[in-house]
Amino acid sequence: MKYELTQDLVTGNALIDSEHRQLFAAVNSLMDACAQGKGRGQIQQTVQFLSDYVVKHFGDEERLQVQSSYPGYSGHKQFHDGYRRQLADVMQELMQAGPTVKALGDLNRVVAVLISHIRTEDRRLAQHVQKK
Repeated sequence: MKYELTQDLVTGNALIDSEHRQLFAAVNSLMDACAQGKGRGQIQQTVQFLSDYVVKHFGDEERLQVQSSYPGYSGHKQFHDGYRRQLADVMQELMQAGPTVKALGDLNRVVAVLISHIRTEDRRLAQHVQKK
């Protein structure tokens, strides 16, 4: 299954949408490599990207929230903090075990959590920012 920024995931904020596309491209690239038997060679690159991504992307979102006096900031930040921990656990398992079925399933699970978050919370944030 390919991840893509479908209409129900578009926030309308160019920065946020661009960063979501980057995330999906990185995960899709790893999944493609795994399907071709080349996953082990791409794990380190993908794990590093994801690690850097959550720092930058969540930081960008949190700055937007503060700048726009977003009323849902506290809950959104709490999600980000918990997600960073979940993703770190999955990335650690990927680095240790390689692209096992379990590790890739766990990666898909945390990406699905993020997609749900994008569909609801990130869109709500973008609507708030657009109104300011």
